[in-house]
Amino acid sequence: MKLVVVESPAKAKTIEKYLGSGHRVLASFGHVRDLPPKDGSVDPDQGFDMLWQVSPDRSKQLKAITDEARNADTLILATDPDREGEAISWHVQEVLRQKKALPSNVQRVTFNAITNSAVTEAMKHPRGLDEDLIDAYRARRALDYLVGFTLSPILWRKLPGAKSAGRVQSVALRLIVDREREIEIFRPQEYWQVSATFEADGQRFTARLVQLDGNKIDRLTIGNRGDADAAKAVVEAGRFTVASVETKPFAKNPPPPFTTSTLQQEAARKLGFSASHTMRVAQSLYEDGLITYMRTDGVDMAPEAISAARRAIASRYDAGFVPDRPRQYQSKIKNAQEAHEAIRPTDFDRPRAASGDHARLYELVYNRALASQMASARLERTTVELTDGAGRAVLRATGQVVLFPGFIVLYDEGRDDPQDEEGARMPALREGDAPLKTGVDATQSFTQPPPRYSEASLVKRLEELGIGRPSTYAATLQTLKDREYVRVEKARFVPEESGRLVTAFLERFFEKYVSYDYTAELEEELDDVSGGRLNWQKLLDDFWRDFKPKAGEVMDQKPSEITAALDEFLAPWLYPPRADGSDPRVCPQCGNGRLSLRGGKFGAFVACSNYPDCKYTQKFGQGGDQAQSDGPTDLGDGILLKSGRFGPYVERGDKRGSIPKDVPLEDVTAEVAERLLSLPREIGPHPETGKPITASIGRYGPYLAHDGKYAKLGSTAEVFETGMNAAVAKLADAASGGGRERSASREPIAMLGKHPNGKDVKVMAGRYGPYVSDGTTHATLPKGADPKTVTLDEAVRLIDERSAQGPAKKGRRPARKKKAK
Repeated sequence: MKLVVVESPAKAKTIEKYLGSGHRVLASFGHVRDLPPKDGSVDPDQGFDMLWQVSPDRSKQLKAITDEARNADTLILATDPDREGEAISWHVQEVLRQKKALPSNVQRVTFNAITNSAVTEAMKHPRGLDEDLIDAYRARRALDYLVGFTLSPILWRKLPGAKSAGRVQSVALRLIVDREREIEIFRPQEYWQVSATFEADGQRFTARLVQLDGNKIDRLTIGNRGDADAAKAVVEAGRFTVASVETKPFAKNPPPPFTTSTLQQEAARKLGFSASHTMRVAQSLYEDGLITYMRTDGVDMAPEAISAARRAIASRYDAGFVPDRPRQYQSKIKNAQEAHEAIRPTDFDRPRAASGDHARLYELVYNRALASQMASARLERTTVELTDGAGRAVLRATGQVVLFPGFIVLYDEGRDDPQDEEGARMPALREGDAPLKTGVDATQSFTQPPPRYSEASLVKRLEELGIGRPSTYAATLQTLKDREYVRVEKARFVPEESGRLVTAFLERFFEKYVSYDYTAELEEELDDVSGGRLNWQKLLDDFWRDFKPKAGEVMDQKPSEITAALDEFLAPWLYPPRADGSDPRVCPQCGNGRLSLRGGKFGAFVACSNYPDCKYTQKFGQGGDQAQSDGPTDLGDGILLKSGRFGPYVERGDKRGSIPKDVPLEDVTAEVAERLLSLPREIGPHPETGKPITASIGRYGPYLAHDGKYAKLGSTAEVFETGMNAAVAKLADAASGGGRERSASREPIAMLGKHPNGKDVKVMAGRYGPYVSDGTTHATLPKGADPKTVTLDEAVRLIDERSAQGPAKKGRRPARKKKAK
């Protein structure tokens, strides 16, 4: 018997069907081991030896794999075809070796799509594990661990309120903060544009004033309403004819098929998906055999896929839409590996598949992949100048004339910012034509600061800089939101004050390690490890040799010294110039005290130096303009979005629905609200009992219900996407105890540092509420205390007080009183 190990149960079921008898396919459910979240999991003094621990929620799967492996003559490791997939295979092999259950014949196979032909062909070409990819995984995991477990305790000790730092996470946060700084120092400048609208051959176009009375009109030339109205009057009075037409033909080539990052970008632009949602839906499409592997930075397709795409184009359009030769693409992105195909449909004869968000994402993947093999669009860039009879004004219109649409008939790539006027469509005009003038406008505008990053533009920028890997972007952005370092407004990232403070701290004390160039160079070195060009332990040794002394130097500084350094570093932002020219550091309350940054129990704030005589304080940062209205928002269809005591909710009539925590407020549209208000959703009758299975959201999150029994769902999206087969499986798993959660998480909420007794102090979630512990003594936090903002000093005090009380005494149950006769 041959045992095949894959990641997900959906893949396991499909692949076992393809392979037939003689094969047993089991799922590992992702990674089976990880580094324990405690000091010492990576030992730099022992060649960066790593202490791996079986994940508690994977022990059931590992036992099943181990039991089957003892009876198998061959182990086939068929996890995903990337570094993480290679690492999962390695972990499974190592666990089986330790348990003395490893079959004598071990093979590694990879396939880019879960189709019968792809899987059976892969089984014919097994190989061994790729040690270079495994080394690259170990190097990356160790780096992230060393950075996180070295920086985070420093943050907890020196920067109250800070939660964590990470190698890529902190650099992504710096990008967001740097953009916010650009926006804050930007000074808008007023300008006016005078333009006229015309119509020719039934097509409208706009022409802008570029010359008036012999003077050239640039963007900022007209700076006030008076000049604008005077120019507008001239244009209104003029009769315009076409003085010149300049055309320049050009070809527009289709974009390549999707990579992981371009899929995330385009799904954000066109579908409004977050990066994490895009990857969840893409994973499901891949496991259903509808698209190829979705974690890739390759941009080309397999020859047989290109041939299938060309046949589909020929059958759907005429021969002119099929180019003479197949298109080949090369990535222009720094550090691209191109080890795998681009993301494409597995069947080009299937333009539509699935339903809901899955159908929308599949159609996007299909159209992009098909368009990538279509003929170029032929366009004509046209510049038209129109003059009035008096020769006072010259107007200019620029745009494009489509001569042959080519791939644009199917797909046009989205943009992060509005399209400029050169991309507008133009009618065909000739010299001497007198198009109909339909209106004249004088429009006031102000120069605009650079836009805040959206998920799409941030992913694009990270990729351009060579920071992180495409498969990690979704998790990185989600971490920034979970840590509350950023918030999302109108689909754009805005740094929170805690995010700005952490970024300032890292820039001031660890500048090298949050620099864009250094982070990108480290990514290149990690790629060298995966290519076998660099030893992974040498990479870690070079990093640790500089990083450890720097971390020790900062840890030795007093919190007051850290705060003083940050006060100086952030002075231009904390104390902006005042309109009257007075010293911005002078206390506005007492008039002679000096303002400076202070650290407190609940984070940083600005206070007067004359405290306690002067008690003036202000919130960290300038954020007075960030207050938001608490009034209801009308979403349409009679639905209101409101904010209540327990958070935001939607309301229509007497029906209400809370907004789940995993649904960003800016994503709540009338359609989303309608779905929330329609809950519970009936999935259908249970195949065994005939009683309905419903999905809904309750006090403790999303869940399934059937005949008085319940099963937890992982996300709000699952409430609306879970089908009958998955629902029955989840309910059965919950009934057997597989879905039952432990009463308390064993992973700490926060690691605070060392107790004077030398033990690690951590914040834990317990059955009766959060508590602090040094591993021996547990002390419950005071009622209402935020477990995320507890300081080390507070925790030590609570632990010492609890320890002084001695062990808890178990009281005897009082005797039951006898009833009087």
